[in-house]
Parts: sequence; C-alpha cells; structure tokens
Amino acid sequence: MTEKCRRYSADFKFRIALEAAKGQKTLNELASEHGVHPNQISTWKHQLMDGGPGLFAHPWS
Repeated sequence: MTEKCRRYSADFKFRIALEAAKGQKTLNELASEHGVHPNQISTWKHQLMDGGPGLFAHPWS
C-alpha cells in the first residue's frame, strides 16, 4: 500500500523550523507534536538557517 505525499504550507514549515532552531524541544518531541518525521524537521531547519541572511536582503541592492 502506498502513502500519499503530504503537503505543508510555507507558514507551517517556517514555524516548525523556527521551533527547532530555538532548541527548546528535541526534534523527536516536535515531530511527535506535529505529526512530521524528525528528518523532515531537520531539513526545514537547515533550509531556514541557510536562507536566513537572504530574508533581510533588499531586492534593490
């Protein structure tokens, strides 16, 4: 039996990645609370950390 891929909103990913970056809870705790695999949270966290500086760049500079 195959499972369908879940789709998460950008807002959901951002909120979970931000929680993971704060480090107040483990990835396993966050995964359990939100029904997402810990590896997926880790990926979102890395994407947030890698793209962070670009969030504050001016489009005209």
